[in-house]
Amino acid sequence: MDFAPILPTQRRAECIAKGFWLDRTINDELDACLDICPDKLALTSVRLDGASRRFTYLELGDLVCRAAAGLFRLGVGQGDVVAAQLPNGWQFTVLYLACARLGAVYNPLMPIFRERELSFMLGLAEAKVFVVQERFRGFDYASMARQLAPDLPSLRRVIVIDEGGPDDFDAVLLASGTTDGPVPPTFRPHADDVTQLLYTSGTTGEPKGAMHTANTLLANVVPYAQRVALGDRDVILMASPMAHQTGFMYGLMMPIVLHAHAVLLDIWDPAHAAALIRAEGVTFTMASTPFLTDLARVVAESGDGVPSLKTFLCAGAPIPGPLVERARTVLGAKIVSAWGMTENGAVTLTRLDDDDILSCTTDGCPLPGVEIRVIDGAGATLPSGEPGRLLVRASSNFVGYLKRPQLYATDAEGWFETGDLASVDANGYVRITGRSKDVIIRGGENIPVIEVEALLYRHPAVAQIAIVAYPDERLGERACAIIVPKSGASIDFAGMVEFLKARKLALQYIPERLIVRDALPATPSGKIQKFRLRDMLRDGTI
Repeated sequence: MDFAPILPTQRRAECIAKGFWLDRTINDELDACLDICPDKLALTSVRLDGASRRFTYLELGDLVCRAAAGLFRLGVGQGDVVAAQLPNGWQFTVLYLACARLGAVYNPLMPIFRERELSFMLGLAEAKVFVVQERFRGFDYASMARQLAPDLPSLRRVIVIDEGGPDDFDAVLLASGTTDGPVPPTFRPHADDVTQLLYTSGTTGEPKGAMHTANTLLANVVPYAQRVALGDRDVILMASPMAHQTGFMYGLMMPIVLHAHAVLLDIWDPAHAAALIRAEGVTFTMASTPFLTDLARVVAESGDGVPSLKTFLCAGAPIPGPLVERARTVLGAKIVSAWGMTENGAVTLTRLDDDDILSCTTDGCPLPGVEIRVIDGAGATLPSGEPGRLLVRASSNFVGYLKRPQLYATDAEGWFETGDLASVDANGYVRITGRSKDVIIRGGENIPVIEVEALLYRHPAVAQIAIVAYPDERLGERACAIIVPKSGASIDFAGMVEFLKARKLALQYIPERLIVRDALPATPSGKIQKFRLRDMLRDGTI
């Protein structure tokens, strides 16, 4: 595919001059590990069922070369898209590094996606290869992938992990003696070539494919690691999905950049995670607020501490003050709050020497290479403490949405409209106060409200529908559908759920409450006033 990154010459020159773009790729970082510490433990991949694999950097490098050769045999080359719907595991890491060796674009897809989302995403990306786990959490991904394939003209091959047979991952990509020579070095990408395509939920009814280069990704990974004082002796646990920017940038890329040891866990289980932290000497992890809540609970209940854990970085939703205090006491780790997005990675983080109160009252201050502004409706910069629209200008800013250049909302000076509302205090610490985008964040996972509402409008009983967030102590937010039924019709919660399931909507996107009303609050022009519905839900008056 012919990717068209939006990369103004001035932006490149400034990022290079300021030292934020190093013109290095993950290939360079992996090669450095192979030169400096080939026998060091690089990756431990753990499954909740007890299976585990360990790889040194030398062993990881060998797998990457074999997988790159296997992809090359399938016709994958520079600019081709390899999509993968995988849980956290060593195959995820190997596949991305193999794509990087070829200059191919890696497109991770969340395991929650089903036919509806995948048919759009794979089609838009024109994916040439699609890699899935045979089964995960009881779902048959192999069958779903093969059912989708006939309607995807660009898709040449479905590869399945743990299946056996002709499409098996090991047989297709890792079998020895499958090539006559090394992958041509001319396929090595430049640091400004698109290397990652990651979909993000939007407000237009369809996901957008954010494109990143090695320069934009590493411009975030490097200062992030410096902010939280990580180095080659650290052990990084990643239980957040690697198909999210969190898992991808800080569980896959960052350990390689640091020459560190990554520990991957496929399914979040707090007791298993606590045991892993103790067994592997984990020093750092990053996850959303529910993970922190769960880990603090099981450690407190078991009485078995996690003394090696130095830092837990929490993002995706505000951290309640009592949770910071409890986790700090129970885990003995520094709790760092952060805010970011697919398009930028982490934008703001609290510092290790900050007072703990800042982790529950702010979302941190900008990383090096990041600038933030808060503006009013007319575009004027607001003073400290005044809430408004949050703009970001960052060396880690993505390079456009796939085939949607018109949605790349930056101005002539490079300021990116985040769609979030925020205030910034006198010390430069930001607090996200709301979202102008119509998206609900449930446990760190964005729910595309417009898409779900559009589906429910097709229900024969629905006259009006509004999906809004309501607060939840563990997940931050959950989704509530508020429906006005058609005259003489009725709808209940079970019927709504079955209707959405039948249309193959991801289960996490299905609203968890249903309220039926005679009318919805609206403006004189008829626009539904969702802010009033949110207030009513919060106050219990609906």
